[in-house]
Amino acid sequence: MIVEAARRGPAPRGRPGPSLHDATGPPRTRKGARVTEERAPEGGVYEWYQRGMQLLADRHPAAAATLLVRAAEAEPASRSIREALARAYYDAGQYAESMDVFTSLIAVSPTDDYAHFGLGLAASRAGELSIAAEHLALAVAMRPDLGHYARALRGVRARQSAEST
Repeated sequence: MIVEAARRGPAPRGRPGPSLHDATGPPRTRKGARVTEERAPEGGVYEWYQRGMQLLADRHPAAAATLLVRAAEAEPASRSIREALARAYYDAGQYAESMDVFTSLIAVSPTDDYAHFGLGLAASRAGELSIAAEHLALAVAMRPDLGHYARALRGVRARQSAEST
């Protein structure tokens, strides 16, 4: 398809150019190389982590999650990578996945206040208010100096109260 489009010349203005996908095979890059699902991103784990963090900062959480999954598979013991992955899932609206990763962080380090906070927020968004309240309360107990922890807990408790009436 791209070869045919190249023979026809450039697309007229106002109309899209050739698709990066063709119906007969996997997607292609802009340079025409085939993209496969098994193809690993360029660079090493640290570069994947850095690019994932930049994608998070640039508000592309789903893309960040895709890259951070690769990094987490390569370095499953890395807390930084898994925390970034949990945040990416949360920002992408994948609350169950975020809860799973935050839960795994807590399993390794039960005193990680941020993991409890993240799990509480993800559970709240997933509608799991009892789990949210439990973990937010733990985060507040560990770090009473952080007002945003307490505000999140108050919000969840207010929702629980409203739902019980």
